[in-house]
Amino acid sequence: MRRTHFFAPTLRETPADAITVSHKLMLRAGLVRMLAAGIYSYLPLGWTAVRKATDIVREEMNAIGGQEFFLPALTPLEIWDETGRNADFGDEMFRLKDRKGQDKCLAPTHEEIICYLARGEVRSWRDLPQIWYQFQTKFRDEPRPRGGMLRLRQFIMKDAYSLDRDEEGLDRAYELHRIAYKRIFTRCGIDFFIVGASSGLMGGSKSQEFMFESEAGEDEAARCDFCGYAANMEVAESRPDPVPQGIHEPLREVSTPNRRTVEEVSQFLGVPAGRMVKTLIYVGPQGPIMALISGEDELSESKLMRLAKGMIRPAQPDEVKDWMGAEVGFLGPHGKHRLPIYADLRLQGVGGMATGANRNDYHVMGLEFERDVKPQAYVDLRVVRAGEQCPVCHKPLRILKAIELGHIFKLGTKYSAAMRAVFLDENSVDQPIVMGSYGIGLERILAAAIEGSADADGIRWNSALAPLDCLIVPIGGEAEVNRVGEELYDSLKNARFAVLIDDREARPGVKMKDADLLGIPAHVVISTRNLDKKVVEVKNRWSGERQYVPLNKVAETIRGVLVECLPKQPE
Repeated sequence: MRRTHFFAPTLRETPADAITVSHKLMLRAGLVRMLAAGIYSYLPLGWTAVRKATDIVREEMNAIGGQEFFLPALTPLEIWDETGRNADFGDEMFRLKDRKGQDKCLAPTHEEIICYLARGEVRSWRDLPQIWYQFQTKFRDEPRPRGGMLRLRQFIMKDAYSLDRDEEGLDRAYELHRIAYKRIFTRCGIDFFIVGASSGLMGGSKSQEFMFESEAGEDEAARCDFCGYAANMEVAESRPDPVPQGIHEPLREVSTPNRRTVEEVSQFLGVPAGRMVKTLIYVGPQGPIMALISGEDELSESKLMRLAKGMIRPAQPDEVKDWMGAEVGFLGPHGKHRLPIYADLRLQGVGGMATGANRNDYHVMGLEFERDVKPQAYVDLRVVRAGEQCPVCHKPLRILKAIELGHIFKLGTKYSAAMRAVFLDENSVDQPIVMGSYGIGLERILAAAIEGSADADGIRWNSALAPLDCLIVPIGGEAEVNRVGEELYDSLKNARFAVLIDDREARPGVKMKDADLLGIPAHVVISTRNLDKKVVEVKNRWSGERQYVPLNKVAETIRGVLVECLPKQPE
């Protein structure tokens, strides 16, 4: 390919709306262009890198017995009503009507479509197990797309689904995917780690995320650098310090006019925030529930959602008033209300606490959990804080930002039971198919690869993902330089290298800056000075190392550079 005809429009200046390193460089290097917020066009370099990542994923999915499908992105909305996820997705799902007035949606994921297909085709236990996967465009109406490739409205996902007879089969399929994902991200050169995660809207009994530590990431995780414990903040656990005990005394009301927040009440009563009890009311699938945490803690809604066995939402002010007799800010767990109570583990057995009096403008002091509160259970409900003890080895936990690369789920029968995707077992009895779901974001692989290796001059592609192998840069414009460049270009193409020659009439500085920006692993610089010495310069973009080699050694040297730039391969 010739630079004069190759469409890779580079930018000298960074677009003002680009914040993350990967977003800046993907725009500046001409990999992508934005059409609208969260919607991007891939240009040739960007699309080639996506296809290289796709090839790696496809090879590893095929290696575990996966069969590639291509499922519709436009789907009937009624299918999503069968599982309840039409309502669960809310405004995140793109909905539309066709010309006949029938309701459709753009699929944000494909569990329902897999179930629809399976219930029509899978008849017997002999048809199982199956692993089906695809590469498909997904659509989610993100309220705040950001970070370039990290949070999109339209994105490319590899989604896979395992179909099994029983939990043992699911365990095997889950482990196959876990190993495959480790191989995929290793081959892509990404320094990933695995965390326990919340299943969220997907549901199921277990899930894990594959993450890359980066300040550009939107996710947060707790990680122990000593024993390797890691978990998404939505489910992370720790061994926090105990809540300090207060003075044991009878429950007594105190007037706290117009003071609702923990900070306001704590200062007014002279009680540390840690001895305040936050009383929070949520509504789940079974109705309202009460969650209790220390005033210095933050509630993990994902942990509460797991207890509620479904989606939750904060109760509305009128609902709170109806159930508790008081407004938000004056609520407490004691009294005659009938709401089920879940209290955080830190509160078990504590006394001398302050909380709302279930009466506007009043709080109570002297709350004793063993005497005044009757929780359904004491459970972990809080968000972990940095420096708290690891639940495994008791060393300090670190809180970090990370990019989620992939997510694997044990779905069980959540979708198959709802959609009657069943098979006949050995006794001719209908059984729901036991499912797993496994996703990888292709754009996030590129973003993580760039975030993890870019330098001040631009992208540094490893040779597994690089859209091209080498870039020939003739500088000076002399006839001999151009002639050697053209001959070398032809010979490298014939040797089956993916090669680009910068044949533009541009200053040497411009060509060299663009070469570093694009990040292609091997640069071959041809100049009159070097040709006088019968050599050319070969630069390893990854390491920065330069070699001066004769023309008949260029192909061999480039092969060496590509090997040096290849990520360590899995065993």
